[in-house]
Amino acid sequence: MPKKSKILLVDDEPDIIEFIGFNLESEGYTVEKAETGEEALEKAKVFQPDLIILDVMMPGMDGIETCERIRELPGAKSPIIAFLTARGEDYSQIAGFEAGADDYITKPVKPKVLVSRVKALLKRRSQMVKTAEVRDDNTIRIGNIIIDKEKYVVKHGGDELILPRKEFELLLLLASKPDKVFTRDEIYSKVWGEDIIVGDRTIDVHIRKLREKLGSDHIKTIKGVGYKFIE
Repeated sequence: MPKKSKILLVDDEPDIIEFIGFNLESEGYTVEKAETGEEALEKAKVFQPDLIILDVMMPGMDGIETCERIRELPGAKSPIIAFLTARGEDYSQIAGFEAGADDYITKPVKPKVLVSRVKALLKRRSQMVKTAEVRDDNTIRIGNIIIDKEKYVVKHGGDELILPRKEFELLLLLASKPDKVFTRDEIYSKVWGEDIIVGDRTIDVHIRKLREKLGSDHIKTIKGVGYKFIE
């Protein structure tokens, strides 16, 4: 893992920022800090982080809205986004994944655990970038759906859709082999990575969002097994 990976840390509590920032800088990461969602948006544009650690509960623009706005930034290089939260309710995590988050880090967090999670998240991003670089064929066309793997854009019936990164990667995986049944374990491994721990409902949330945008006919549930893409 490159020691100069860039991390944007967003939290309205100065003590949290200093604690996490110190531990990440001690590992050699380049850390930028923001105390509000608005400040995070401005710094994300300029700093172009590889990873954003984002507090959920902030005054004004909260973490959910900030995440959604970051995912919509033109020219952004699609950073990993991990929510930092003391909340464990399912609805909070579902809202976060729907907004485009990749993972959750629960506070208080021990320094060694924090560094381990950060390394795993950045490893996942590095693997994704390398995979994208070696692909020659950047487009998948199935019926009225066109998936541009290089631009991270999906066209559906003439409409251009900008999907959150994990929704895009899930769709890309399923559409790469139409009619193949992908097990839930296989999806978790290939989309989220074996080093990242996510909730049991994560796939279901992302599938539901894809069906809302593409219609319910393309992705079929195979009960007790997983999902497949239908042409």
